[in-house]
Amino acid sequence: MNDTKTDPAEPAAQPAPRLVIDLAAIQRNFAALQRLAPTARTGAVVKANAYGLGASRVIPALADAGCRTFYVAHTAEGREAREALDGREAEIFVFNGFWPSELASLREARLFPVINDLHQLHHLRDLAPDLPCAIHFDTGMNRLGLGPNATQSLLDNPDWLTGLDVRQIMSHLACSHEPAHPLNARQLERFAAVRAHFPDIPASFANSGGAMLDARYHFDVLRPGLALYGGHPAQDCDDPFVPAVRVEAPVLQVRTIRAGDCAGYGAIFTATREMRIATVATGYADGLLRACGDGGFGRIGGMKVPIIGRISMDLTTLDLSDVTAPVAPGDWVSFLGDDLEPMAAAAHTITYEFLVRLGLRFRRVYLPGTATAQ
Repeated sequence: MNDTKTDPAEPAAQPAPRLVIDLAAIQRNFAALQRLAPTARTGAVVKANAYGLGASRVIPALADAGCRTFYVAHTAEGREAREALDGREAEIFVFNGFWPSELASLREARLFPVINDLHQLHHLRDLAPDLPCAIHFDTGMNRLGLGPNATQSLLDNPDWLTGLDVRQIMSHLACSHEPAHPLNARQLERFAAVRAHFPDIPASFANSGGAMLDARYHFDVLRPGLALYGGHPAQDCDDPFVPAVRVEAPVLQVRTIRAGDCAGYGAIFTATREMRIATVATGYADGLLRACGDGGFGRIGGMKVPIIGRISMDLTTLDLSDVTAPVAPGDWVSFLGDDLEPMAAAAHTITYEFLVRLGLRFRRVYLPGTATAQ
């Protein structure tokens, strides 16, 4: 019979996971970006609920650190950002463009649409020429923004911008996570050529990876997302960013299994020897991606504990073979933190996806930032 331990180590232990978000770490990452590009202003991409970490708490912390430019994907996110600022002045740009049906909402929340094509530009001229905006020029990503023909049409007809309040021009790097990729230099050349036509309008080009490139990429406003939240935005490159989020899940049960015993759905793990295992209270419903069961791990007291078997909806099983200290129900196991990159790699995905999939049912614990507004 398996040796099973079920009594909680401490009566106060809660059998549910928590998400720990370090607001001071996000502020330190913001300051690190400022140091990387001292001649540029640093903005913050806070779309997708601040990459899953909670926009209502992250945005005020960034404002306290001196951020005055924010970027979201949707108008609804922009309204939430304006509410989170609680009266503090800041520019909020909406990436998904100008849609006439959203004009009232844009005005009410003082949001600035990012113009992505000439139809949007002409709609803005006709309906709301006083509404501040940005213009996105596609320089090689072929996602959003004015393509080559539309860009040339605008450059040939600069009077289309007469009377408009254009606060930024921008483009987006497709391969900044690979510093040596040739598309980076091609995009820079194309954006610099466009910027030459609008020397008096602030230009924004560098995302998190772009901030790690040389000063030519920085222009006037950085537009980082991942780096703020502790992700590493460029391959094979040391960076100053510190982890800002970790999952902590309590051990629910510790048991000893024998050689030949299986663990988890599908019996994909079979023990080759007697071993101690722990079941912890977190699973793919919390955003611990099912795919990271092969190669993923947590930590107990800093010691790596591999995931064994399939991650299930609410539970994950860990190999305690290398843990010499006692482990009992109620003890905390941590995931992500410094291990965000290898956990994403184990799931065959990117850190962005891991962050934005962090579940809503976590008890969220926010470590406070510093109120040092600049």
